[in-house]
Amino acid sequence: MSVKNKPDFINELASMLPPQRAERAKIEADKEIFNIRLSQLREYMQVKQNEVKTFSQSSISRIESRKDIKVSTLIEYLENIGMGVEIKVYPKKKTQNKIKEITLLKA
Repeated sequence: MSVKNKPDFINELASMLPPQRAERAKIEADKEIFNIRLSQLREYMQVKQNEVKTFSQSSISRIESRKDIKVSTLIEYLENIGMGVEIKVYPKKKTQNKIKEITLLKA
């Protein structure tokens, strides 16, 4: 199967599920993708788990595999691997206000 067909395949699978179950599955998948990206960022920055300051190796392992993370922990983790973080907010409905996007936090 080519990469081009994968989104269609995922949409087809989602259409076979009740909408609430499909949404729950998407949320869980997004959490897993987030965790994978955390470890990829650390590896991209060429930092080993045991080299992250202020965290033990086992703490890094837990952070990179947990389902939920505090914003303060995320900021500290990213700072310690040499990355910054920016959190932006936006209205979900395009008709609400004229606000497009606001930077909530930049660290």
